[in-house]
Amino acid sequence: MAQTPDTARLEARLPADIHAMLKRAAEIEGRTLTDFVVSSAREAACRTIEEAEVFRLSAEDQRQFAEALLQPPAPNAALRRAVQRRRELFGV
Repeated sequence: MAQTPDTARLEARLPADIHAMLKRAAEIEGRTLTDFVVSSAREAACRTIEEAEVFRLSAEDQRQFAEALLQPPAPNAALRRAVQRRRELFGV
């Protein structure tokens, strides 16, 4: 027996002019309205998630980040106090 992929239904009410625009765009690309809307929504969702989860650094920012990792500054007083407090709390 062949398995069908899992699907979910999405319904949306939208203004008639937007519906017409989406339908026209789908026709231009030779796709169904459903295919066009699903594909467009997926691309927008991927973009949104990427923008929220991916940090982009300039070349100079990348260099500074790498430099800080490779040659970190000496611990200051506040960091030394924090490490000591952690040792006291966790017995490490």
